[in-house]
Order: sequence, then structure tokens, then C-alpha cells
Amino acid sequence: MSIEIKAPQFPESVADGTVAAWHKKVGDKVTRDEVLADIETDKVVLEVVAPADGVLTQIIKAEGDTVLSLEALAIFETGAAAASAPQAPAAAEPIAATATTVTAAPSHNDLAPSVRKAVAEKQLDPSQITGTGKGGRITKEDVANHVATPAAPASAPLSLAVGERVEKRVPMTRLRAKVAERLLSATQNTAMLTTFNEVNMKPIMEMRKAYGERFEKRHGVRLGFMSFFVKAAVEALKRFPAVNASIDGNDIVYHGYHDVGVAVSSDRGLVVPIVRDAERMNLAEIEKNILDYGKKAKDGKLSIDDITGGTFTISNGGVFGSLLSTPILNQPQTAILGMHKIQERPMAVNGQVVILPMMYLALSYDHRLIDGKEAVSFLVTIKDLVEDPALLLLDL
Repeated sequence: MSIEIKAPQFPESVADGTVAAWHKKVGDKVTRDEVLADIETDKVVLEVVAPADGVLTQIIKAEGDTVLSLEALAIFETGAAAASAPQAPAAAEPIAATATTVTAAPSHNDLAPSVRKAVAEKQLDPSQITGTGKGGRITKEDVANHVATPAAPASAPLSLAVGERVEKRVPMTRLRAKVAERLLSATQNTAMLTTFNEVNMKPIMEMRKAYGERFEKRHGVRLGFMSFFVKAAVEALKRFPAVNASIDGNDIVYHGYHDVGVAVSSDRGLVVPIVRDAERMNLAEIEKNILDYGKKAKDGKLSIDDITGGTFTISNGGVFGSLLSTPILNQPQTAILGMHKIQERPMAVNGQVVILPMMYLALSYDHRLIDGKEAVSFLVTIKDLVEDPALLLLDL
């Protein structure tokens, strides 16, 4: 039985997507739940899987094509008849190949239809093109870049001549373009200011040293720093509701819950999965959420729901060695906390110079809603709670 393979149902916040890659070609036999294609939106990459065992008989949307929610992507043959389904002719592809062809290299049949057409039109040898797609697959951009790069003469070495300057033009991914748009909007459409402070990390480090092993055995997850900062942020947000609010036109929306976004770096760029209802979680539950999101981000498995919403964001540039930075607001949120590298510094304590592990904190906030006094007090509250974690555990 022939059925349509459709794009996933996109939420209202996602208008459309782009076919990022086809992992199967026309005529391939696939098993149920095997990944057929990737759909890239401005938030995440969504996988399209086979609904049953069968054969991919026609590709309707090629790589690079824009697709709408639930729009048909391909035709799929299911059932026992699929096992003997013949290889689909070239006419089954979304765009018929031109009369000009080249002698196919062994990897030629592994190309996506749109890439195969581009290779044929340019009379290229796929084995000479470096693939930058998933699993080393050749993309249309790889073909374009290969054509744009001047070929060396037959007698010349493969390396470029000394002094030659090379440029490579690569289109932004949808995620990178959306991130750029949102960051630019935040700087242009908010009255963003940043206040700074520093926190002594010794108390938390000593607590982790004393109880970290028992914590991991009991809960199956390591005790990290982020869970303390999420808990401290939630307590500070309760005391300063404006920092947990958002601006909607001329209205202020005060959120009665605390969905804390934790910025995570992935191969595709920065994503911010949401720890929802963080006020109801203990340290172990927060750590498990963050660990799960980190794995999903690494594997490209984050869903749109995972990164949609949030009332406050925490970004930790310290994992990359950043000593101090100014985080940019994640609209429509009105504040974001920046964590940084822990570094030992000489500090004055009770008239004595003591070497302590210190971290700079940064709070960027929208001055349209949050006053300077409120922002500073909020950040001092986080500092106090982190420097005396017993206050968090005893709810003081």
C-alpha cells in the first residue's frame, strides 16, 4: 500500500522548515522507525521516520526545499509487496535529471536527488567533492563550493600557492539565522543593561567534595554547580517577580511558575532547553534534567517543546574559559544570568588575604521593566544563597 510521508506537525511558533538531508534514496528498503530525512526548523532538527517496513518509492521534497507543517515529503510503499518493489526511475525524483550525465563514481547512488542533479549538470565526479553533511554526505552547498574553488593545473601540487587567499561562502543554517535575528532584536528593542558581582565558590565546592560521591550513588547523577544556581535563581525570582516577568506590548506578564532555560552548546549552535517548574525540583531532579538535555542536544534529539518558552535563562560561559562577559537577553524574557570560569584570586577576608575560588556573575536585564536597584538586589541574593547553600536547603 502506498502512503504519503509527511512533515511533522509544527507548533504555532514555527512557520515552516527545510529538508536538511535525506538519509534514504528512492528504491531503498527501510524498516519501521528508521530515519528517512531531517527537517530543520529555526529551533531544532526534526527526524522523519518510516511508519512501517517498506520501500521509499518517490521523493517529493528534495534537500533544501521548504516544507510546511504536515506537507507531503515522499511516497512510501508498505507491506509485503514492498520487498519486491523495483528501483524507481529517475522521473520519480522531484526534478528530472538533465540529458547531460557523467560516469558515476561508486558513491554516486548515495547522493540525495537534488545533489545528484547538481553533480550531473556540472559534470562533476562526486569522489572529488568533500562532503560536510551528516556522516560526510555531500550537500548542494558542497557542490557549489567545489565549483567555486579554482581547480589546480594537472601538473600543480594539491596545496594552494603561498600567499593565495581563499574565501568560502556558506549559507547560514535556519537555527543560526534565527539566533542572529533574535540577538539583534534583543539589542535593538530592549533597554538592556548589565550588572556584575562575584561569588565565592568554596562552600559549594566543599559540599560537593564531602557529599558528591554519596549523592551520585543515591541519585545516579553527579552533583554539579548548575543545580545550585538554578535553585538560587528560583529563590531570587520568587523575591523579585519582575525578573521572572515578560513584556507583551504595553502589558507586563507576571509568571506564577519558574521555567528556567539552561543554555547548551551543540554542533548546530546555542540552544536553550527549559527546566520546567524548577521550583518543584530538588538538586538531583535538576541535574537529571540538565544531563538529559545535554545528551539530547549532542545527539540532535531536542524537540521543539524542549526549547520553547522559559521565564529566565542561565548561561555558563565558564565551561569554555570565559572569565567575564555580557549575556544578551533571550526575549521576551527580561533577564539572563551569566556564569563564568572559577578562578583562584586573593581576597580580603576579615582583614586577611585569602586565596579563594571566585566566579564573576553577570545579570543582563531589561531596564524598561527592571530598575537598577532591583537587578542588583536580585544578583546579590543569588550570591548570598550560593555562598551559603544551607540557606537553599533549609528554605531560608
